[in-house]
Amino acid sequence: MIIRKARKGYTQPDEPLKLNDHGRPVTRREFIQQGFMTGAATITAPSLMGLLSASGNANAAISEDLQFILDDQCGGRPSSTMMPFICFDLAGGVNIAGSNVLVGGPGGQKDFLSTAGYDRLGVPGDMKPGINNTTTPATNEFFDETFGLAFHTDSGFLKGIKDSYITGDPTRVNGAVIAARSDNDTGNNPHNPMYGIYKAGQEGRLLTLIGSRNSDSGGNSMAPMSLYDASVRPTKIDRPSDVVGLVDTGKLGGQEAVDVLEAIQRLSDQKLNNVHTQLTAQADADIKKLIRCGYVKSADMVSEFGTPSDLNPSLDTDIVGIDGSSIFDIGEYTNREYQKTASVMKMVCNGYAGAGTITMGGYDYHTGDRVTGEVRDYRAGRCIGACLEYAARVGTPLMVYVFSDGSVSSNGNIDNMQSTQTLRDGTT
Repeated sequence: MIIRKARKGYTQPDEPLKLNDHGRPVTRREFIQQGFMTGAATITAPSLMGLLSASGNANAAISEDLQFILDDQCGGRPSSTMMPFICFDLAGGVNIAGSNVLVGGPGGQKDFLSTAGYDRLGVPGDMKPGINNTTTPATNEFFDETFGLAFHTDSGFLKGIKDSYITGDPTRVNGAVIAARSDNDTGNNPHNPMYGIYKAGQEGRLLTLIGSRNSDSGGNSMAPMSLYDASVRPTKIDRPSDVVGLVDTGKLGGQEAVDVLEAIQRLSDQKLNNVHTQLTAQADADIKKLIRCGYVKSADMVSEFGTPSDLNPSLDTDIVGIDGSSIFDIGEYTNREYQKTASVMKMVCNGYAGAGTITMGGYDYHTGDRVTGEVRDYRAGRCIGACLEYAARVGTPLMVYVFSDGSVSSNGNIDNMQSTQTLRDGTT
């Protein structure tokens, strides 16, 4: 939400930002932050299960002997009592402080800044937040605490969240703003907390960490190197087909798939009994345990998630529908950002993944108008609110963390273009 000198026209939410003060994008990070790319692709090869042929989709339990190995040697099924965690990486430098979420002085959010202070953050003088003590009782002016965290009443984030969080209880939502500095317009800021969340004990039943980008952090900004763990590098999830593909066994499903995997595990065990490495006894046992547990866990995964459609966010009526009771209407669900958000929140809120990153590009909005940033902020708010709403519907708590690689400042010029609300509503 920026105060800029008015110009003719505005930039559509999915239109790339061609900026006069930036060079042509040459890296993947630059393409994403300026909106030339919306997500990452990945190349997949068919699994062993996909090369086999059979029929059936019903889930099935693994045999007692493999269940014993799973519980006794392999740590059982992953589980976590920690709160599900989703972070939004708004690539390019979104204007969070002031125009969206209020910042204040040492006393907190409502230790309001001066008019000049908010002017630099994109808030004109006649919209300065504060408390009007001339009314009885005193009224809030230009700030909204519906969700515990104080937003500016004209915040695109706030309006988007309210349009998505339609059945949940606002009093059960709270938040905080962290004022910090980082390098501007770079993916080298160590903002992403995924590995820290994992090290604190977060796990998922299917995957540990996921992210909408095929990067070490799962997002645009990097993870702190001191926390990096290659063994739990986030799996790329940015569309419903990515989710369904996690457990797609092709034509082989149900009990048949479990039987095949159990047979493979038993054949592997027979081979391992005849293998004698030159390592120490302990190292030899550890290697064989890793191999054995890999096969057992694969069989158990298929037994629990043998029906891929159960994971498909596009088939979840809480997420997508036509009667207005779902988070996204079927018509707007064609938007790739909404599909991406639905895929990650479906995995995390149901405990299939421990934590996830959603990267949204195009927030390097130096376009000279307020509308471009406002409409994109609103869409980010819709996605944030969708996560909160879905968590409320499935009955789980959720933490949402929003960050960006830098920010923007205002030059104080007022933008008198048409109302951004009409653009959010789809009118012109």
